[in-house]
Amino acid sequence: MNDELRQRGIILDELRTQLAEGTISIGAAVKRLRSEITGLRQEQFADMCKISLRTLRQIEQDEGNPTINTLNAVFKPFGMRVGIVPTRR
Repeated sequence: MNDELRQRGIILDELRTQLAEGTISIGAAVKRLRSEITGLRQEQFADMCKISLRTLRQIEQDEGNPTINTLNAVFKPFGMRVGIVPTRR
């Protein structure tokens, strides 16, 4: 495994943990995934996920009200989907 793939794996694991713990917003996670893992511009990534550029921008800025299906389309390339996680008491 080369260093680039190893680094991508580290970033994915880190973001999965942060999302589960609620220490990173969905928008910030999507932006990091898009830019650091895929290296794609917003336009390219939106096309790949079959969502509008406006929708992707809103997600990355933690604005709007995306559907679960839209979020799943964005997370699918990274082997993730939206789900329910237990909260801390």
